[in-house]
Amino acid sequence: MEPLRVNKISVPQIFIQAGLILLLVGMFFGVLGGLQYVIPGFMKNILSFEKIRPLHVSSVVFWILLAAMGTVLHYTQEFTGRKLFSVRLSWIQLIVFIITITLILSSYILGMFGGREYWEFPPFLGIAIIAGWVLFVINFIKSIGSIKNQPVYVWMWFTGAIGFLFIFTESYLWLLPYFQQDIIRDMTVQWKSYGSLVGCWNMLIYGSAIYLMEKINKDRKYGRSNIAFLLYFLGLFNLFFNWSHHIYTLPISSNIKHVGYLVSMTELLILGRMIYTWKASLTQAQRYNNHWAFRFLWTADIWILINLVLAIAMSVPAINVYTHGTHITVAHVMGTTIGINSMLLMAFVFDILSGQIVNFNRYQRLLQNGYVLLNGALFVFFSSLVVAGVQRSIWQMSEQAIPFSVMMKNLIPYFIVFASAGLLVFIAFSMIIYPFLRRNRNLPINDLKVIKPALDNGFAKKGLEKVM
Repeated sequence: MEPLRVNKISVPQIFIQAGLILLLVGMFFGVLGGLQYVIPGFMKNILSFEKIRPLHVSSVVFWILLAAMGTVLHYTQEFTGRKLFSVRLSWIQLIVFIITITLILSSYILGMFGGREYWEFPPFLGIAIIAGWVLFVINFIKSIGSIKNQPVYVWMWFTGAIGFLFIFTESYLWLLPYFQQDIIRDMTVQWKSYGSLVGCWNMLIYGSAIYLMEKINKDRKYGRSNIAFLLYFLGLFNLFFNWSHHIYTLPISSNIKHVGYLVSMTELLILGRMIYTWKASLTQAQRYNNHWAFRFLWTADIWILINLVLAIAMSVPAINVYTHGTHITVAHVMGTTIGINSMLLMAFVFDILSGQIVNFNRYQRLLQNGYVLLNGALFVFFSSLVVAGVQRSIWQMSEQAIPFSVMMKNLIPYFIVFASAGLLVFIAFSMIIYPFLRRNRNLPINDLKVIKPALDNGFAKKGLEKVM
């Protein structure tokens, strides 16, 4: 059945489309980076690896941020039954982020660095990110109204929005002499802040996932249950302490290491409850016409299981000392970024943007092939990184002195596999994203005047009309 056709596209939807473009950009640079593993010197004089890596990482991070923000703003309108507090603020925020992202990517290409690992851009550009995020926070809070007596996903959106603002500011403490003069303080701030930033955008994404599950099931009980709020507080605890398993190799208190390990284990509880609840709703979910959103939610659950098994193993201090800094860590990051975050975000993409495609059915075969290719290639990609990481861990544990160059040469077969699989992941995402970037050109850019609440939440005003 063809999705409902609409005659205008909103600013939150443009956020998501901009994020999709950045995903493709990030995947493209990821493919180039993979080729440089296999072919030393490939494009070195044009784009060296020290440029390609931040281009890849930053593009993917901003894909997550833009798509997550756009989703939250869109679902906020659905939840309240009202348009955003200020469409102008959302436009200004989008423009600020687009300009800032362009400057950041350009700085990498020009070789202008100055930040820390993962976000190596000059620190002054962080001011623009903070300014744009403040606009997002204001718009969200004013649009949602009071958070009192709200379902768990509203609390998760609120926590992620507020938390990111403060923690991103915290990540620049390294500029102060007190932290610059001590490498332990410097690295601790970096890992703490960056780990917690991931927790913040996870709050935005996971909250949206719960909302979408309720929307598909037409059942709002889970979002207000005691167990849902228990999971929220466990996630909040993880947001503040889960980062500590990244610094096992630093000379820190053993108590911190143990807390980091125990907190990481609580993720298993969160995982188990999410899977149990979703499986219980499968019968109901299939009754509703949201096929692709459902499939990507289901896929994300599988990748949550795969990746958290690896994450929990990595969190054991005795294991982490050997796996830290190997391709096992890269596999964990890719499994989280692509397998969990991006799969969930794609579920939101299908739910929010599919109505913008006038003839959605013509793309069904393309989407099916892309979906199968994506999951198959991603599993091969993930597995090759794990195996390469195990091999490097064995090398690090070996008493025999083996030169690093020899070890890397021995890993080339695995690099060929993950580079090839990475290319297929890029192609698969391109197949899936193509319909959403090729929308009907006759659609004007405008904000939705009236939104029909997806659920009877008791919060929206009465007498609202149907969408357009």
